[in-house]
Amino acid sequence: MGMTGEQRRRVWRWAVIAWALVVAVAGGLTLWAQDSMEPQGPYVWEQTEPDETPDLPPCPTPEHGGAVLCAYAEAD
Repeated sequence: MGMTGEQRRRVWRWAVIAWALVVAVAGGLTLWAQDSMEPQGPYVWEQTEPDETPDLPPCPTPEHGGAVLCAYAEAD
């Protein structure tokens, strides 16, 4: 008492549909989890005056002359 060809195709069709649903749900959950890990807004732009110089410590000067590259980072 084996399955007929039509029954076999029907089982495979349902297996493929179930697999596609599992993949779609897992992808949606992954995107949702990634979005929930992002910091919440609101995000705002800070307006600065172009002529205003930032209040930063002076860049050290090398003893033998030459160029120095200074980088500043804001630590909270």
